[in-house]
Amino acid sequence: MTDHLDLLHSDTEEELRSAVRALLADRSAPAAVLARAESGAGHDPALWRTLARDIGTAGLLVPEKLGGQGASHREAAVVLEELGRAVAHLPYLTSAVVATEALLACPGPAAAALLHDLAAGDTVCATALP
Repeated sequence: MTDHLDLLHSDTEEELRSAVRALLADRSAPAAVLARAESGAGHDPALWRTLARDIGTAGLLVPEKLGGQGASHREAAVVLEELGRAVAHLPYLTSAVVATEALLACPGPAAAALLHDLAAGDTVCATALP
């Protein structure tokens, strides 16, 4: 058996891509993204809830035992590709990827509780370093 890097997306990754792409096409039109950016408003909370909770992207990297999907970085990359494609202003990278990875490196119940809330889409985090 030969180890190799599979660069093709799996059916699951393509289904995730389709779901995220359809959501963004429906709810994050270029004109709306531009208007939100020019207004100085933050992200669209309703769009974030749908992406985070309904599609389940907020918990992709969180282990199943903490309420997440226990997926790999490949799935997170699919979401990031689609968010970049749509120029969507959402806290996915900072919360569902960077903060999640930082919390996964922290032992203890406080980190586990926060990871559970992140996976559920109930909390948005940003990592702050001195």
